[in-house]
Amino acid sequence: MTEIDAVTAIYPPLLVFAAALLMLVVPRTLGFILGTLSLLGVTAIAFVAPEGSHLHITFLGFESQPYLIDEYTRFVGIALGFLGTFAVVYAYSSEAPRVLAAFALAYVASAFGAVFAGDWLVLVFMWEIMAVTSTLLVWHYGGDAVRAGYRYALAHGIGGSLVLFAVIAHYAQAGTFIYGEGATGYSGELLIDGGIATGIPAVLAVLGIGVNVAFIGFHTWLPDTYPRPHFAASVFLAAFTTKTSAYVLLRAFPEGHMWLAYMGGLMAVYGVIFALLQHDMRALLSYHIQAQLGYMVAGIGLGSAIGVAGAMGHLFNNVLYKSLLFMAVGVVIYRTRENDLYKLGGLWREMPLTAIAFFIGALSITAVPGFSGFISKGMVFDAATGYFTQEAHWPLFALLFIGGIGTFLSFIKLGYYVFFHGESDREVRDAKPGQTTAMLSVGGACVVLGLPVLGWPVFTDLMPLVDGTQFAGTDLAGEGLTPYSMGHLQDAAALIVISAIAFPIIRKPLSKLDYDDPALVVNHVGYYSGRWAMLAVTETFAAVDRIAVAMVRSGYWIGNNPVLAAERGARRLPTWMVEVEERRPTDGGRPSTLQLRATIGLTTLLITLVLTAILLLVL
Repeated sequence: MTEIDAVTAIYPPLLVFAAALLMLVVPRTLGFILGTLSLLGVTAIAFVAPEGSHLHITFLGFESQPYLIDEYTRFVGIALGFLGTFAVVYAYSSEAPRVLAAFALAYVASAFGAVFAGDWLVLVFMWEIMAVTSTLLVWHYGGDAVRAGYRYALAHGIGGSLVLFAVIAHYAQAGTFIYGEGATGYSGELLIDGGIATGIPAVLAVLGIGVNVAFIGFHTWLPDTYPRPHFAASVFLAAFTTKTSAYVLLRAFPEGHMWLAYMGGLMAVYGVIFALLQHDMRALLSYHIQAQLGYMVAGIGLGSAIGVAGAMGHLFNNVLYKSLLFMAVGVVIYRTRENDLYKLGGLWREMPLTAIAFFIGALSITAVPGFSGFISKGMVFDAATGYFTQEAHWPLFALLFIGGIGTFLSFIKLGYYVFFHGESDREVRDAKPGQTTAMLSVGGACVVLGLPVLGWPVFTDLMPLVDGTQFAGTDLAGEGLTPYSMGHLQDAAALIVISAIAFPIIRKPLSKLDYDDPALVVNHVGYYSGRWAMLAVTETFAAVDRIAVAMVRSGYWIGNNPVLAAERGARRLPTWMVEVEERRPTDGGRPSTLQLRATIGLTTLLITLVLTAILLLVL
């Protein structure tokens, strides 16, 4: 590795975080300009920084590498930096408050910190900051976003804690936090530094990362949270947490595992099923985040060079087209104040630029030839069918293909009901100039990177493990990529034809269905179990408090009234044991005037003493 040089002397996350702080004190327009420039700067650094540049320090006695440039950090950094630049432009034009933009920039900065990290210690630190800042971004909007934000924070707090425990366990085995301890890949050749230690660290890591990557059963925070904040905040959320986490999953498991691959296949199907059932536009897009993550997880799980390259390419594309779709839907919500797609229709006449942006994103996510999604999804399909490796996994391919059909149907549904179905009875304007600039810039990248002749070789040249149109330094060295092969075109044609035939058949029945994701029951279970647990704790404390106060008051009263106390005690004994002379007390039996209340510490002490006594008696 080369040491850090003048080009990379600026720590990218710090640049963005400084812009977040300035956003709060400078005029609004200047703040957004600074935020845009900071993200342009990060994108430029990711482009030009020499591979192998790093910053090596010692922190609290531990060797640390907070900054690393390799082909993976470069690729993800370019994607997030490019999207983040236009997300800030979009937020400015969408009248996003300065505080929201400051939270968004701090969130972006922490995501960059996780991506550019060269060791697990820095990664987990930035991972936790990313969870906090994204929660603040959700909370800022208020209303329903607050309760969803608490659930979001709880989910990511649990996931982050699991990752932290995994990193600690990894250090106990490896003796270092720095990436690169024994991470060998295809044909025994070192392809990506990293790899979490096997055993307990790997189990904890996959569970913790699985929360952020929205594994089935761990995904409930995603459709619950992303539809609720300000629509400009959803654009940031759609790009950073889940895509950063997919990258971290590759860092942790560079060799892949087939159970990961099949989890990805199931995610692709599960996500599109519940996307098809949604009425809320952003909820539909949120389920498609899970579905598209399924293709990335599948490629990573397969572990082949074509699979990993395709997964990273799909990550790059998903950052672009998913955020573009949230931008277009956000403009519709901004102009119509409506979230339910069934209450819209015919908007293409009033909002032609927004419609164009939406359909660019839709054609890319559905992998139509000529758009960037076609390139990366085809690579994942090739990995599943064993096109290069001769090791086919046809059940996995079937799951991914079914997910592709569901994706087509979902976006035919969304585009049809929002832009074409019926006549619009709303007098609405199209996107504002800043919104249009952001959408068409991101959409332009989706088109250029998928062009049949000039575009896709540039895109694949940026991908890890690929040199132009060839694999280099892998077990597939010398193999050439052919995205526009007849097989890929036939797959795309089959998806289009099946979806075009199926949608008119299922359209009306689908519009009448309104089923919730059964996994969302965890939200209700969590709420009520937390509520009853809180009541159990507080009522137990109150009971102990009442007993403690009664005991102290009784003792105080006995101390002030010993004769009366003795007489009353004697009256409770059998008459044959004691003879009590009737007389009036001389002190009048003064009651206690103390106002007592046991503290939590006293209550805990009393409970501890009682339990200790019980244990001593039992043992």
